[in-house]
Amino acid sequence: MVDYQYIYDYYSNAPHLIQWVWWVSAILATGIVVLAICLKFIRSSLRRKSNEAAKFKTEYEALLIEYLYSGDESGKLTEPQKLIVSKIKDSIKTGFKRKLIVSVLYNLRNEVSGEMSDSIKTFYYETGLIHFAFERLKSKKWNIIAKGIGELRCFGIDEASHAIAPFINHPKSEVRSETHLYMVNLFLFEGLSFLDDLKVSLSEWIQIQLLETLQKFDNQEICDIRPWLNSKNDSVVLFALKLAQIYNQFEVKETLMDLLSHDNKEVRIKTIDVLAHLYGIEAKEMLKANFNELSLEEQISFFKLLEKLVAPDDEPFIEAYLFHKNFEIQLLALKILKEINFDKYIGLTKSSNDNKSLAMVKAVKVL
Repeated sequence: MVDYQYIYDYYSNAPHLIQWVWWVSAILATGIVVLAICLKFIRSSLRRKSNEAAKFKTEYEALLIEYLYSGDESGKLTEPQKLIVSKIKDSIKTGFKRKLIVSVLYNLRNEVSGEMSDSIKTFYYETGLIHFAFERLKSKKWNIIAKGIGELRCFGIDEASHAIAPFINHPKSEVRSETHLYMVNLFLFEGLSFLDDLKVSLSEWIQIQLLETLQKFDNQEICDIRPWLNSKNDSVVLFALKLAQIYNQFEVKETLMDLLSHDNKEVRIKTIDVLAHLYGIEAKEMLKANFNELSLEEQISFFKLLEKLVAPDDEPFIEAYLFHKNFEIQLLALKILKEINFDKYIGLTKSSNDNKSLAMVKAVKVL
């Protein structure tokens, strides 16, 4: 049996430091017990919610599949479909169940196409899920807004464009990205009109995503990209240059010529690349005349252009840069010389004595 009087006397006669240690130990021990109980409760709660989620998800998947296969060719809701819509309408009032239903719809929409895809969109309208997505756009939290836009994009709700357009220049890049993807996914080239009002930078990643989206659809008529090539937003100009290259916009060559004197070096370099792709012979003479005024990166890009557009009368220019300080330019000049005057190239290789020249010759042979 514990002698409590002994413990009490020991505690009363102990120094204050020892008493303080006892109090701290007691508090920590109590805290550990409380935390252990809380952790057990949380784990139990999470397990219960997980089981409920799995149960509801299985139930909703079955209902939604039944809904899809209960339709007919008329495109109108059948009686079985109306019953399912009515049943699920009650469930979406609960946020937890609504999220599950939307996630199931996401998965189904990715697996079906044609009439079934349209049937899912109809279900989205009829159950009222669309109203909750619109409510998200009114949130003060950027992540909620982004989720709302993403949901409306996924289900192809084109009438939401007027509500989503104000987010084109949103401070958060995630919201902007969802907005830009929404516009292009639903309206393709027409959706690129958001570029007219874009004040912030268009990230490289979103540019790639936009281009991938556009390239999924064949036989599209591209809109006039000249306004974007003349944009004050450099990222918009760079994106328009990519469009010019991918969609072979020969009609914008004159505008591209103006961009060769753009303030942004990255724009100038990309313009040279696009002109090379579009066989912009007009740019060759202009750049050749101002070659020494170009930055090193522009000079390299010009030689790549020259490689595609070279003519016999370019030989003196090429010879002048066979010994340029930049190895890549030397290599390109030697490669071009090989194409237009093979005899001179052979003579040059035979007279090459230093290791650097021999290395270049071997490199050109491989190319």
